[in-house]
Amino acid sequence: MNMNLSKRQRNTTIKPFLTLLKETKPSYGLLALAISLSMISTLVGLVIPMFTKSLVDGFSIASISGIQIAEIAGAFIAQTIAGGISIYLLNYVGQKMVAGLRDRLWRKFLVLPVSYYNDNRTGESVSRMTNDTGVLKSLVSEHIASLFTGVISIIGSISVLLYLNWKMTLVLFTVLPLSALILVPLGRQMYKISKGMQDETASFTATLSGVLSEIRLVKSSGAEESEYEAGKSGIMNLLSFGIREGKINAMISPLVSFVFMMLLVVIIGYGGMQVSAGVLTAGELVAFILYLINIVMPLTQLTTFFTQLQKAKGASERIIETLAAEEEKYEGEDKVDGIENAISVEGVTFGYKNGENVLIDVSFKMLPGGVTAIVGPSGGGKTTLFSLLERFYEPVSGEIKLGEHPISTLSLKSWRRQIGYVSQESPLLAGTIAENLGYGLEREVSRDEIRNAAKMAYADGFIEELPEGYNTDVGERGVKLSGGQRQRIAIARALLRNPAILMLDEATSSLDSQSEAVVQKALSNLMEGRTTVVIAHRLSTVVNADQIIFMEKGRITGMGRHEELLESHELYRKFATQQLQMSAPEVNSSSEGEGDRKVYDNNTGGGRRPAYPRIGGSVPES
Repeated sequence: MNMNLSKRQRNTTIKPFLTLLKETKPSYGLLALAISLSMISTLVGLVIPMFTKSLVDGFSIASISGIQIAEIAGAFIAQTIAGGISIYLLNYVGQKMVAGLRDRLWRKFLVLPVSYYNDNRTGESVSRMTNDTGVLKSLVSEHIASLFTGVISIIGSISVLLYLNWKMTLVLFTVLPLSALILVPLGRQMYKISKGMQDETASFTATLSGVLSEIRLVKSSGAEESEYEAGKSGIMNLLSFGIREGKINAMISPLVSFVFMMLLVVIIGYGGMQVSAGVLTAGELVAFILYLINIVMPLTQLTTFFTQLQKAKGASERIIETLAAEEEKYEGEDKVDGIENAISVEGVTFGYKNGENVLIDVSFKMLPGGVTAIVGPSGGGKTTLFSLLERFYEPVSGEIKLGEHPISTLSLKSWRRQIGYVSQESPLLAGTIAENLGYGLEREVSRDEIRNAAKMAYADGFIEELPEGYNTDVGERGVKLSGGQRQRIAIARALLRNPAILMLDEATSSLDSQSEAVVQKALSNLMEGRTTVVIAHRLSTVVNADQIIFMEKGRITGMGRHEELLESHELYRKFATQQLQMSAPEVNSSSEGEGDRKVYDNNTGGGRRPAYPRIGGSVPES
């Protein structure tokens, strides 16, 4: 049963490649022209042995007229030109095909949901875009013509040989099938090895991408040696596959050479006897040998073609699998008004793939322009709730509504356009500050708008002090800037988006006191007049929120104002007592605390840690 299954799988693996070839819509006219020119070049090559036969059998150069010489020269020139044009056209079609395929993959990667990237490493996706598409390009541009020309050369040569001497031709058929019996199993082995190598290459690429993108973590953790060992393991696995592939190639090439030499010895020996007996002329024997070359050389090319086809099968399967992955649903109603409508979370339950539910029957309502804080122990589901609000995932049950409309019925693009998100990390892309500020905006942003947004985010000061100002390169993931600077750029970016809904993932928790004070002022400007939801790890930052939601193990266990929860919720009261007492020395203790207090006094008008403001938008006085 396993053998039958394996056979069926081998028989069907060519379909993904043909499907991809069809879907990329290559220029079939150019492809046909290129193959036709290759075939013409091959047909011209079939005439050469007959011309050689005539010369050997006593046909002298002196007897050839100028017109015949011109025709022969023209044939050679035509063969050369046709071959060159064919190679160029095949390369052109292959490059266009791979460009179209990469374009489809790139578009697909951008519309795949976040859940896809939870299950697939980035390096594997990069490998799909580069290595696998390169394999397909190589097959089309370098090897596909050999399939047609090889078949024509073999059939044409055998036909002429049967005409010259059918007995000697039958000798060939006793040897060629034997070589096929050896080469076909080797081709199957090559398919398995090639598929394994492509998987290992994708895994190795993923390892490299992950380590190099987090090189600072690697170095700060002293993990160079362990990462070296992990990378070395991938390198050795690739080496193993490469050696196995080399073994197959080492068997194929000598076998082809052995078959050719064996045929050559048989033909020369048997043909020499025929020439001695007067049955065969010397010219016919030379022609026979040349046609034998015209058979063996294309056989080598066909072997290479089928080897490359095995690689293309594996690449096609992975690309087809990626292209078939479920996309985010972008269609829906475009008229989204997040300014005047409340956001309702109604009975939402959610769990990640093959896992327990992270959110269980969560329900609450956020009024327009209000501030809702979500607090609670780690692992309570706060970040997951944010992901659902941004529609990175869909609830298992329940729904989230904007006014009376479930957000699942709204256009994904228009819904996300309503949201401004500022996280702890404030990720930036490699590029200039100006490019990061205008990132994702569909409209052109003037330099004045950028400056105004930076001013409101209290980022204009440090930006203008940089040597290149707004044209300063921030480095990969913004590593050339401090945490507070990245936060202020993220806030300025959110201001430029002018969102109706603001999501803050404790945007100040990782900052020092001075940076935090400045960022808090910037957040005050950003939050004004917007519906705001805040993930708060420190209760001291949200005591003045319009409502505080306390989450434990995916459930809401308390909801209300700070004062209400202090009275009604025991765990919240415990959290508040611990945290507010811990924060008190920052304000009241000696030298360091006084320094912090001066910062807050100078920047927020208060002597305590600034809290996220209520609807008015200004940081409350103490």
